[in-house]
Order: sequence, then C-alpha cells, then structure tokens
Amino acid sequence: MRTVEVQPEELLEAVATGDRDAYATLFDALAPRNLALARRVVASASLAEEVVQDAWLQVWRDAASFDRSRGSATAWVTTLVHRRAVDTVRHDSAANRRDIAYEAARPSGHDTVSEAAVDRDETRRVRRCLDGLTGRQREAIDLAYFGGRTYAEVAAVLAVNPATVKTRIRDGLQRLRTCMGGL
Repeated sequence: MRTVEVQPEELLEAVATGDRDAYATLFDALAPRNLALARRVVASASLAEEVVQDAWLQVWRDAASFDRSRGSATAWVTTLVHRRAVDTVRHDSAANRRDIAYEAARPSGHDTVSEAAVDRDETRRVRRCLDGLTGRQREAIDLAYFGGRTYAEVAAVLAVNPATVKTRIRDGLQRLRTCMGGL
C-alpha cells in the first residue's frame, strides 16, 4: 500500500480552515528544521524552543494570510520562525543594555560618609604639603596644573624664562612627592 504525501502548501491551506490534523502533520514535517534555525539565531536551546512555539502559534493564527503565489509554505513558515528568532535576540540585547544602564545609574553601595572623611583628610594633607612649597614653586604649579597652562604660557604670565618655570615646577613636584610620602 502506497501513501500519498501531501504538500506543505495544501497542509497550510487546510490549517487556515482550522484543520488540526493538517497542523500536526505540517508541524511534524517542518518543526525540526525550524528548531535548528532558531538555535543558530538565538544560541540557546530553551530559547529556541520558545521561539518555535511562538512562531507556530502564529502559523495557526495567520495561516489564512499565506499566499501560494508569493512563495512556498515552507519558506513562509521558516520566515516566521526566523523573524521571531531575530526579534528575540534584539529584545534580549535591548534588555541587557537596559540592565547595564540601570546598574550603572544606581548609587554604589559603598560608605559615602567614610569616603568623604578620607577625602577631607587627603585634602588637608595636600594643602599642608602645598604650604611647604616656596611661593614661586606654588605659583608656577598653580598656573600649570590648576590653571591648565603650558610651560610657555606660565613663563609668559610670570615674565621668566621657560627653563626657569620647568625647574620651579619640577622642584615643587619633588617636594610634594616627598611630603605626601612618595606617592
């Protein structure tokens, strides 16, 4: 006895009329390839199963929109699965970006009171060390580091040779380093 194989297009058209047996037969024929495709796109076996399930639910609901003149039933179903898989990847990627942005925006769990106390102590220490510089060293360092000026600009403001400015800054920084404990 010979069985007659029904074409996917005929099965899909039967599904459009609510034929559950045609749906099951079509699913058995196409779902393994659909699952393989979804796995390649989403890179997760469990997520691929969800993608295929959602796509096949869409096949059941939208079978009437299939148009044989625009392509095969296999291509139509495969397109639904592929689109669903790509949408899933995009959704997950966007969710990951939102999670990362949320975590970055959250205040840190560190102790801000103790951090503020350490910052105040460090500030007092730096000020004390700056007070240990000569007036000329401090003036050159203030203009260069806190004023954002180049050696040449500092030399022009102070009306001295650029080599003199470099020496004052170098000597002042060495003094600061020694005062701060070699940091």
